[in-house]
Amino acid sequence: MIDRGAERMLPVAMLAGGLAKRMRPITEKIPKALLPVAEEPFIFHQLRLLKKQGITRIVLCVGHLGELIEEQVGDGSKFGLEIAYSFDGPKLLGTAGALKKALPLLGDVFFVMYGDSYLTCNYSEVYRHYKKCERPALIAIYCNQNLYDISNIVFENEEIVSYDKKDFIPQMHYIDYGLSILCGHLLNNLKLNEFYDLADVYMDLVKKKKVAGFVARERFYEIGSPEGLNELSELCSILPSPLSA
Repeated sequence: MIDRGAERMLPVAMLAGGLAKRMRPITEKIPKALLPVAEEPFIFHQLRLLKKQGITRIVLCVGHLGELIEEQVGDGSKFGLEIAYSFDGPKLLGTAGALKKALPLLGDVFFVMYGDSYLTCNYSEVYRHYKKCERPALIAIYCNQNLYDISNIVFENEEIVSYDKKDFIPQMHYIDYGLSILCGHLLNNLKLNEFYDLADVYMDLVKKKKVAGFVARERFYEIGSPEGLNELSELCSILPSPLSA
């Protein structure tokens, strides 16, 4: 899975601060990242996957019940990782607002992934593609054809032509995979401790042709819905090895 010859990997900003409304009532008392999958908190599986991919540093962007995540995960040493935390504070900041606040912990360039995603693509390959394209942002995409969720990306001639999570058109055969790479300066115009949605940032960057696209071959898994959680739990029961330590 990991390219041993690859250079040191980028840090990962993991967005795990949402309210998880689709998973209520269980997420009223437990954050989505701690939902049980194969008898363990889901985030444990994510962290082991990232470790196998060569990731060493992670910044967890947390909000709702984030202190419970910190209690379970700690500093990451039990996973062989270095983990820091960026808390939203008294109000939710949204996905882009949370990244803005976490920038001092992340450095100039970093991976971004969602706290409810399990993604088995080759992260080193994604990073190499990012450097080759010489653009300040990259979005990993998957040819979804509305199969696992509603497709939201038009990808033509190796280019992301359109990205929109609200207004869907028939030409949208691809979907945001859940993994991206960003340069921190792309968030310079955002105000600190204000709410911003990362999807809006992506839409603007795509329009300005600042985003490269990487086509992931492996499908994504997510626990953002009861259906997704059940599917991943079933996979773990039948084929536990992909999620094992």
